[in-house]
Amino acid sequence: MVEDGNAMCSVRGTERARFQAGDFFGEMALLDGGPRTATVTAETSMDLVVYSLVEFREMLDSSACIQRRLLVELARRLRVADAAA
Repeated sequence: MVEDGNAMCSVRGTERARFQAGDFFGEMALLDGGPRTATVTAETSMDLVVYSLVEFREMLDSSACIQRRLLVELARRLRVADAAA
């Protein structure tokens, strides 16, 4: 999760998103154990919160609010990817 700074997300060399404070990335690989699907490159110095798999699962198990936010964001990203295809 981004606490401070800015980053750019690309898929196969094409920019797909930008991240700033409050945004998150890397959740798909933690959710399903699959390979990463994008590259995130810092554009400024960044402060990040990095969760291990165990920490990530504990966080999701403890908060319906976080689960909902994650689902909403995954749905939004899927719609954006679908529109770009």
